[in-house]
Amino acid sequence: MSLATKLANEDRDRALRERAARVIPGGMWGHMNAARLPPEYPQYFAKAEGARIWDVNGRDYVDFMCSWGPTVLGYRDPDVEAAARTQGELGDSLNGPSERLVELAELLAETIPHCDWSLLAKNGTDATTICVTVARAGTGKRKILMARKAYHGAAPWCTPYPAGTLPEDRAHQIFYEWNDVASLEQAAADAGQDLAAVIVSAFRHDLGRDHEMPTREFAAAARAIANRTGAALIVDDVRAGFRLHLGGSWERVGVRPDLSAFSKAIANGYALAAVTGVDRFREAATKIFTTGSFWFQAIPMAAALATLDKLHALDGPALMERAGLRFRQGIQAQAQSHGVKIRQSGPPQMPLILFEDDPEVIKGKFFCVEALKRGVYLHPVHTMFLSCAHTDAEIDRALEATDGAFAAVAAKFG
Repeated sequence: MSLATKLANEDRDRALRERAARVIPGGMWGHMNAARLPPEYPQYFAKAEGARIWDVNGRDYVDFMCSWGPTVLGYRDPDVEAAARTQGELGDSLNGPSERLVELAELLAETIPHCDWSLLAKNGTDATTICVTVARAGTGKRKILMARKAYHGAAPWCTPYPAGTLPEDRAHQIFYEWNDVASLEQAAADAGQDLAAVIVSAFRHDLGRDHEMPTREFAAAARAIANRTGAALIVDDVRAGFRLHLGGSWERVGVRPDLSAFSKAIANGYALAAVTGVDRFREAATKIFTTGSFWFQAIPMAAALATLDKLHALDGPALMERAGLRFRQGIQAQAQSHGVKIRQSGPPQMPLILFEDDPEVIKGKFFCVEALKRGVYLHPVHTMFLSCAHTDAEIDRALEATDGAFAAVAAKFG
């Protein structure tokens, strides 16, 4: 590689950001905006394979974001890509859906115990919004109980950045504290006879704070409130679905919802979302009108069929859990050896690493940048993700880098 080519490659990310700033408001939008991260993080990427991702400057990383969740088997999984190519030779956007729609709905019903029917869409926000709409249509009521600061998407009723929305968009929300049964019961009482739904995340994964799994007592209380009032219990499984349990994340706490929202991991990176529901809300689902020009595309459905089949064959959740435990145990040992105090939370497949006495995330960002320099892509405050492609070798390569990053933290902060 010539020096000129090398310099051009080194500047490619910056050049793309400068070009984007002229034609895209702010240069980038949404959760993938690298401006929210330290400046060393790349904004633009060139390719990915397995558990690795390459930025446009040619640097590769062991990736612990997995495209922010969708990549569950690994980038460019050969079985998923083969299924997508086969379907692509037949067609994708047609005048109606292909056979893959029925096949996928059948597979979801076989895989998810509470699923009597499903509707498909494109994004997590689509799915959570449909759940809330079906709940209101099925109950004839308005109030929605939500955990304070929980993320359920980017629509006006739930976006964490409410610019451009109206107070009326949120007029019928009542908040409770996660895992607090008394708070949940009080919220239900405040709803009176107008409770349409209780919506819960698979686990508490608020940005920048310790993640928290649901207690069995909290999950049972949510189910009991829905049973008692006739409201729908909605599990927002967009982030965690198919990583923790193939039958839905709350199978782990022995509670089944009336409606669930899935997206991210359902098709290993192809754009797809699903709403699953019980028979009680089947008629309500026929009464609402929800659609999109690209919601019936056949390629993502073919990819989803291949993804779910392979997750079944591999026991994907258990495989990712083992890899996550290897990573977690290595991280803990390194932190202790360097005298650095950290907190690890979330399920092993979806880890979060925070530093003690670090309210401004100065240590956390420094650590992640040092890991990035050594070839590992971590996030300082967001849920991270493992895939089935995170082999022992990839985890061990990552741990080599994080050991150096912890040494740098210890040297800088003492």
